[in-house]
Amino acid sequence: MNTANKLTLCRVVMIPIFIVLLYLEFAGHLWVALAVFILASVTDFVDGYVARHYDQVTDFGKFMDPLADKLLVMSAMVWFVEVGWMPAWAFFIVIARELAVTGLRLVAVEQGLVIAAGKSGKVKTASTMVCICLLLAIPNETLRLVCVAVILVTTVYSGVEYFVKNRQVILNGNM
Repeated sequence: MNTANKLTLCRVVMIPIFIVLLYLEFAGHLWVALAVFILASVTDFVDGYVARHYDQVTDFGKFMDPLADKLLVMSAMVWFVEVGWMPAWAFFIVIARELAVTGLRLVAVEQGLVIAAGKSGKVKTASTMVCICLLLAIPNETLRLVCVAVILVTTVYSGVEYFVKNRQVILNGNM
């Protein structure tokens, strides 16, 4: 197992730790959860760099890296919905986009194509991770509204961009 994949697995291991820390209520639990989230988020960027720079791109990494990202982000958002920091409808839009893009990628694979992560998807991931960090660090109602808006705008924009740029995949599909 190469270094990039080990970093991805470390992120996967950090997800349940992050979740437990969110739900444990002790003084400073959100700060500790934030530290774990930041560390997990940093491994996302580092494992991608290592994989590309040192030619460690693997099928396992192509599958597990985006899955780990989604699980990390979704775990925070589920908690945000539960504590009232994010409306459930906003979370639904994020999940719907993720499922739609994943479905598009599956159709593309059937056609022998690979849809790589686009720039807007990377911006969406980075801005969402930053917003989650801000929400955990500064629980403020105005900031919550701004962060949810940023998450929604980047989510919808990147989702639409994936489908517009890859409309041939749908047009060529057996529907």
